[in-house]
Amino acid sequence: MPAVTADPLTLPRLPLLPEGDTDWRRVAKVVTAKRHLEGEGFQVRRPFPGIDLSLADPFLLLDHMGAVEYAPGEAKGTPWHPHRGFETVTYIIDGAFQHQDTTGGGGLISDGATQWMTAASGIQHIEQPPPDLVAKGGLFHGVQLWVNLPRAQKWVEPRYQDIEARDVRLLAAADGSSLVRVIAGSLAGYDGPGVTYTPINYLHATIAPGARLTLPWPREFNALVYVLSGRGTAGAEEAAVDEGQLAIFAGSHHKGSGDGLVVRAADVQPQASSAGWEILVLGGLPIREPVARYGPFVMNTREEIAQAFEDFQAGRMGTIPAATLPHRTSEDEPLGG
Repeated sequence: MPAVTADPLTLPRLPLLPEGDTDWRRVAKVVTAKRHLEGEGFQVRRPFPGIDLSLADPFLLLDHMGAVEYAPGEAKGTPWHPHRGFETVTYIIDGAFQHQDTTGGGGLISDGATQWMTAASGIQHIEQPPPDLVAKGGLFHGVQLWVNLPRAQKWVEPRYQDIEARDVRLLAAADGSSLVRVIAGSLAGYDGPGVTYTPINYLHATIAPGARLTLPWPREFNALVYVLSGRGTAGAEEAAVDEGQLAIFAGSHHKGSGDGLVVRAADVQPQASSAGWEILVLGGLPIREPVARYGPFVMNTREEIAQAFEDFQAGRMGTIPAATLPHRTSEDEPLGG
């Protein structure tokens, strides 16, 4: 799992949180991701939706793709499809994906890079494995996160951010044992490169076997920990979370939404996670607005969903470049992609 590696001993250190004076946030529940087929038939693990979305607000969906070793000809992607009302954030840990959208944004994202597409008022895009991965096969591992937009930002112009692996802010745990990658948001005064409409934190941490990682956390943010590989515990009560599971901390509107998160990697990790426990740490300021969603659109009312389909069918969500027209489009793609 390369996804931006570094020697933690050479990096800025996170502050050591005082045990007695930190209000450690408790884990409300642990859920196991369900498996779904997406796009042209690739499998994802999806921990949410499927839970009360107020626990994940402002996030709407998390798809975990892989890790999978593709044989020649097996790699698949998504066809051209529209989005409106939110942002898709695709983080590639191993392998590569090609992205193209109707604003002209896109390119190859690979090994620690992130593409951040703000669909907002409406866009179409396509995500495909590059030809060499299709032809030769190989390792692929990534995640896609959907970030909701507040009502006032759902109609802004679409935009695209290409976040290279070298752009990610790298930090070390207070004891130097673990590596934290800040993709977006701010952690202990260190800012990630992702520019967001909704205040969020998006982190990827590699925690050494047996090590403990503590993170300062805004009380007003929700907090989630998703396990990419390996095993460990979340919260001061040490709730067990294994690969493909999501720990949901007490929300910002519940008792127990403290100012610190703590996780600990198991002393013994599976062979595939010998370098450490791999987790995503996500959180954000809840939007707390009505959510109406259908397929590739997420708005505030059913009327706005109907308008989105009408606008898409009328060609008001961008024009697919002529060179790629042989790819089919999808009007009723399921929630994902």
